[in-house]
Amino acid sequence: NVSDKPQNARRTAVASGVVVLGPVAYPLVAHNALAKGNALAVAELAGVMGAKQTSALIPLCHAVALSDVQVELALEPERHSVRVRATASAVGPTGVEMEALTAVSVAALTLYDMAKGASKAIRIERVHLEAKSGGQSGDYARSTTAE
Repeated sequence: NVSDKPQNARRTAVASGVVVLGPVAYPLVAHNALAKGNALAVAELAGVMGAKQTSALIPLCHAVALSDVQVELALEPERHSVRVRATASAVGPTGVEMEALTAVSVAALTLYDMAKGASKAIRIERVHLEAKSGGQSGDYARSTTAE
């Protein structure tokens, strides 16, 4: 029940994760050489779409009128991986942590789906909330020493 919470509070959340593609799939993703097409562009779009569908995917999660969703994918050649980072923002009575986490998860799963023909050893790791602002519980920033 969020009826007693302020309706005009600005909420922002940042989440991230890593998709370890490995030495076979990584160059195909990095050089846009997958049979399915541009995995990075498709994953970015999928992450945004996923954030907008969070309440349909997570039971009891409130529908949120998102004002902004940004999904960024960064190649990490030394680890043969892609870092996924999502920022979700809204003005309303409930937070957007789940939307940011869902954006990262859906983007990561999309990368997996697009590259699985090249390698089945792809791993999705370390999906977590980095920070959030606004709301009754206050601001949060994950420390670098957090487990």
